[in-house]
Amino acid sequence: MAITQAVCTSFKQEILVETHDFTATTGDTFKIALYSSSATLGASTTAYSATNEVSNSGTYTAGGGNLTNVTPTTSGTTALTDFSDISFTSATITARGALIYNSSESNKAVCVLDFGGDKTSTSGTFTIQFPAADSSNAILRLA
Repeated sequence: MAITQAVCTSFKQEILVETHDFTATTGDTFKIALYSSSATLGASTTAYSATNEVSNSGTYTAGGGNLTNVTPTTSGTTALTDFSDISFTSATITARGALIYNSSESNKAVCVLDFGGDKTSTSGTFTIQFPAADSSNAILRLA
């Protein structure tokens, strides 16, 4: 079992046929689900699955949490979008990675995040900090 950081291959094709709308406030709803080290996630992941998702704890529930979109923009020749940081409070969680997916479009997978090792909160706050929304760091970039 392994979690490999990747933009999902199915997502790349779906972008070309206008499946996903990242526009803040009026676009699709994107979520992030957390997974244990037993999960197998990577470029071939096509949709959200509850298999090996972390258990409900505190404010974390099955399916994960809603992400707040940053409306897509460009910087030089790079198009980019990002999300605001998200926190799950009063939670006891051990997660190895996460899946960002589009719950407005049949839970289609967007990208897999590999935390590089187990990350844990114990009756505390589990926070996912997204990188700066710029052409070098945004979580989703087309260059």
